[in-house]
Amino acid sequence: MNEHVSLSVPADEQAPRPNSRKVFIKTYGCQMNVYDSGRMSDALAGEGYVTTEEMGEADLILLNTCHIREKAADKVYSALGRLRDMKKARAAEGRELMIGVAGCVAQAEGEEIIRRAPAVDVVIGPQTYHRLPEALRRARGGKPVVDTEYAVEDKFEHLPVTEKAKIRARGVTAFLTVQEGCDKFCTFCVVPYTRGSEVSRPVQQIVDEAWRLVDGGVREITLLGQNVNAWRAEGPKGGEWSLGDLLYRLAEIPGLARLRYTTSHPRDMDDRLIEAHRNLRTLMPYLHLPVQAGSDRILKAMNRRHTGAEYLRLIERIREARPDIAIAGDFIVGFPGETEKDFEDTLRLVEDVNYAQAYSFKYSTRPGTPGADLGDQVSEEVKAERLERLQALLLKQQAEFAKSCVGKVIDLLLEKPGRMPGQIIGRSPWLQSVNVDAKTSQIGDIIQVRISGTGPNSLFADPAESLIGA
Repeated sequence: MNEHVSLSVPADEQAPRPNSRKVFIKTYGCQMNVYDSGRMSDALAGEGYVTTEEMGEADLILLNTCHIREKAADKVYSALGRLRDMKKARAAEGRELMIGVAGCVAQAEGEEIIRRAPAVDVVIGPQTYHRLPEALRRARGGKPVVDTEYAVEDKFEHLPVTEKAKIRARGVTAFLTVQEGCDKFCTFCVVPYTRGSEVSRPVQQIVDEAWRLVDGGVREITLLGQNVNAWRAEGPKGGEWSLGDLLYRLAEIPGLARLRYTTSHPRDMDDRLIEAHRNLRTLMPYLHLPVQAGSDRILKAMNRRHTGAEYLRLIERIREARPDIAIAGDFIVGFPGETEKDFEDTLRLVEDVNYAQAYSFKYSTRPGTPGADLGDQVSEEVKAERLERLQALLLKQQAEFAKSCVGKVIDLLLEKPGRMPGQIIGRSPWLQSVNVDAKTSQIGDIIQVRISGTGPNSLFADPAESLIGA
């Protein structure tokens, strides 16, 4: 899943109750962490907490952490050092400040966080955050609480229903987690160790949450999972459903204009899901399908269990089903043992696919993963040089895709105000940010626009006369 950093969960529309506590949540990492932060905010609401965007006024500060990047734990400990000083200053004023660490670093570090940062009150893993209110109550007794055991119960059943006001405050697009964990065990990846094995939420639980989101004003839902297209569950009439079946069911919800999903694994891209891309206009023509490398030798060392040729054939099938689809990918350069020939195989695959968007990184070891123990590590200098060459090619393809959109008339979902008066920012079907002067429209509308130009990271458009949906 591509990286995302958010400073806080948006504040509730409703005014805080007198004497209510305030929580500030700093969210690191992927879209699933953004979703998790929202659900932690929901869970804390029952304890009298309201969210704030100002860290200085918070009674509780939560760091919802990500372990996917190198030195992630170091960044967390650095932040905790600053929070320790803030907590001391509060104590001198006779005021309480509680500190919590959640997410994947919490899962990976556990008790070590308390040892290195004694100011922390609660350490809670991604499978146990529904128990956060209870953990805080226990921590007020004076002893830090660490809860990183994989929960036997379904955490989603124990989370409170998100109120309409909170849904409206969070905007017209929403994330919805349908699957967690991963059984693929790629040798570079820490996810199976921090998020656990693959678990899929039941159909009705997902549908009910989607209905509530739409009822609260959401127009676009992105289904989330560490390996989202591995989602499997029993259908309403028995038999196993796959992600394609779930998308068909969600597309029936009145008022839900757009569906997306991320992140996928090539091995789980089945016929039903490809068929959904062909038949569902609600399903946006954008697919994030990481490959990581183009060399079969490196793919085998990564335990990806597919070849470069198999990936290319899969892309061809997907494009046959949905010719206008934009493909995004992930790449790791400098995996142990990668030669110049291996890297050139990656460049050739990129040329063959022609990506609309991509995320690329230098390989970095993750303690506890098989890749950390491999020999023949590639030097940092070589990794940096290869990454520069790869990113130059990917940026060229991204720019060419953006230019190919100029002149097209598209449906644009308006999401938030722009920087200029009357300007609104929306997302194209291909997930690009689009700036448009839409003085007669409002956030949540889907309007028809013509793409007029490109910027470094966004598009510009002029509105058409007709309003497609309000």
